[in-house]
Amino acid sequence: MTGSPTPNGKVIVHVFGRTDVGRTREHNEDTFAVADLTTFNATLQPEVRTHTCGERGSLFMVADGMGGAAAGEVASQMAVETMLAELDARWRQSQSTDSETFAHALKAATETANARIHAYAAAHPENRGMGTTATIAGLLGDTLYLCQVGDSRGYIVRDGQAIQITKDQSLMQKLIEAGEMTPEEAEVSERRNIILQALGPEAKIKVDLTSQQVKRGDTLILCSDGLSGLVRAHEIAEVVKGDADLVSVCKKLIDLANEGGGPDNITVVAARFEGEGLPDAGAETLAHRVYRGSQERPTVPLDRSSIPQLSAIDEAEEAEAPTVDVETLPPPKVVVGSAGKGPTAEIAPPAVRAKLPEPPPPGGRIPASTLRMYFGGLALLVAFVAVFMWWRRG
Repeated sequence: MTGSPTPNGKVIVHVFGRTDVGRTREHNEDTFAVADLTTFNATLQPEVRTHTCGERGSLFMVADGMGGAAAGEVASQMAVETMLAELDARWRQSQSTDSETFAHALKAATETANARIHAYAAAHPENRGMGTTATIAGLLGDTLYLCQVGDSRGYIVRDGQAIQITKDQSLMQKLIEAGEMTPEEAEVSERRNIILQALGPEAKIKVDLTSQQVKRGDTLILCSDGLSGLVRAHEIAEVVKGDADLVSVCKKLIDLANEGGGPDNITVVAARFEGEGLPDAGAETLAHRVYRGSQERPTVPLDRSSIPQLSAIDEAEEAEAPTVDVETLPPPKVVVGSAGKGPTAEIAPPAVRAKLPEPPPPGGRIPASTLRMYFGGLALLVAFVAVFMWWRRG
């Protein structure tokens, strides 16, 4: 993966985005953003809908707000505005144009968005607990860098197949990875709306930063769970494969979700990548790939003092609740909008997150902690037998 502007040709971006309130909600708490970061034009005007990816790249983002009343709408809008402002300061105004700086600017901007939403909620008690998911994709050269928080999703459609390249930060995903639930069971579980992270509810988050090389003809689909919860990956692929017009693609995908009941807001961003600066599709397999970077340097630390009231929030954080067993977790409470219609995601409490099972070790190997416990018990037994035999001789 090069990640830098490609010298051998241009990378052309065709993009469109659309959001819909769905068939249940009274108002829309989703937000999306599309931007040419070189010209810093964040609109859907013709010059952005088809543009050359310049030395500062392009941005695509979907945010699914939650919190009841208008809090979710505020959170998702704050996330988009903060991302754009932070990328302007950290990336566009910087002297560097390398991929390392870009990737870490995306992550740092996501962390700042979380801090600002959290601080806003603390200053406005009526909005306490507000939050938003965020799936953020930045294109630089031939590489996408994605920041994931929550359960909105990113897919790449290539060769007629839609492959999910993000990983849901949800209770169901953890249980699937631990082998305690199948993907099919997760799709119908009453707990499928429980997510483990979102921007805002807590002072600190762990951003899942991944990267993906794009090929000529690839189509990126970002969407809120109002779409992915109702429209399967193969249906997304069929729509993208059957229509070259991205305006029509977004409309058809939203229509499919509404035909399935439309219980939530639905948002889609579709971007198709063309140009001589991209390689032809090869035999590589698309998958969720954690971004490591060439220098393994850490994210630029967030200056928490620059966020109003954040220091006070850190001092006032409540103690974590006692741990509980995931199997005894009650069904999620429904968080509703102002009209009382339609469930949204619920943030799992810290106790639940701490108790979630870990995925089995690769290759069937026994964890080191299990080995230590086994041999420690064996040594204790040997010592007990030796003492007993000595006492019998005496």
